[in-house]
Amino acid sequence: MRTILITGPGGSGRTTVSAATALDAAREGARTLLLSADRTDSPGTALGSATGPAPTEVTANLTVWRPDAADRFRQDLTTFQTRAANVLDLLGAARLDAEEVTPLPGAEELSFLRALRDAALSERYDLLVVDLPPLSQAIPLLALAEELRRYLRRLLPPERQAARALRPVLGRLAGVPMPADWLYETAARWDVELAAVEAVLTDRNTSVRLVAQPGPAGANAVRAARLGLALRGLRTETLIANRVLPDVESDSWLSGLLAEQRKALADWQEQPCDVRTVPHLGRDPQGTDDLAALAVPAVNPAPVPVEWPVTDRIAADGVLVWHIPLPGATRDDLELIRRGDELVLGAAAFRRIVPLPSALRRCTVAGAGLEEGELRIRFAPDPGLWPRTR
Repeated sequence: MRTILITGPGGSGRTTVSAATALDAAREGARTLLLSADRTDSPGTALGSATGPAPTEVTANLTVWRPDAADRFRQDLTTFQTRAANVLDLLGAARLDAEEVTPLPGAEELSFLRALRDAALSERYDLLVVDLPPLSQAIPLLALAEELRRYLRRLLPPERQAARALRPVLGRLAGVPMPADWLYETAARWDVELAAVEAVLTDRNTSVRLVAQPGPAGANAVRAARLGLALRGLRTETLIANRVLPDVESDSWLSGLLAEQRKALADWQEQPCDVRTVPHLGRDPQGTDDLAALAVPAVNPAPVPVEWPVTDRIAADGVLVWHIPLPGATRDDLELIRRGDELVLGAAAFRRIVPLPSALRRCTVAGAGLEEGELRIRFAPDPGLWPRTR
């Protein structure tokens, strides 16, 4: 299945563009699911057909799904109480009824990621169009699965579970209780689920589309978004310039706004991604006829995998180079810290901790430079860790 992730600044029209993209694919015969993170029924308003928390078929080949985070959280909490019944009874804890449960912060994001995973693995559809939240929420959302997996592995290392037979003995020797089996089992189950989410996001058939209104604010948002996505290993394949004005007379009051749009579009055309324009209809699009007039095809350019390669040739001085694409980054924005076998990467407001490739773990950082939108980190082999040659 192909997956198209769509986001943009708040108010850029990303939900309308998502609906138009899904409708175009459905009319071309693709069985399409539009998965929306919008709490209100904006997709239904755009399509002219009300939708709910359950998958709703709004037209031929097109289904809309807005997952109910509160319901999923209640289900998860009920399952947890069932699995931890013995512990809760031992503590004399009172059970929570489903009716009194409200989602905690972060529950909505996890619920949506799991819905994304379920939708991507479904065989009922040919195309999944994902209407993500605004950029300020979308990039942390896309990073959540990887970050949670990292935390789980640090707090409950999987290899510790291998010594489950020794835990009672270790508990007596240490004088403290060892973690119960169900805790490791829960962590392992979450690791599998989060890994499935990561697999969807990094799949070569998954593409990212940014929606922005051309102009100074939109240009700044696109620059930041491309950098934040690149740091997560995601490539922006399509940039959709929304609400593009038609040509007007030079003395019109719209001429200044039109000039700003033309300048932004010219800059965007020079970027290494597909740029498409969506006309301004002079009103808020509503209904399938308006969405069809926006002409947002679901066809993508050939997917290009995102790679962070280590050069396969060792330079004359024995240095290895790790190439990390960071379009739009500046030297002042960058943060680079080696921490054991991990590298802390910071670019502007974004940050990521990544494990070093195995070859680089036996090296020391010899320097770094930013060239042509690419961070190139130099590593010198550590003589004490590399095999000696005769």
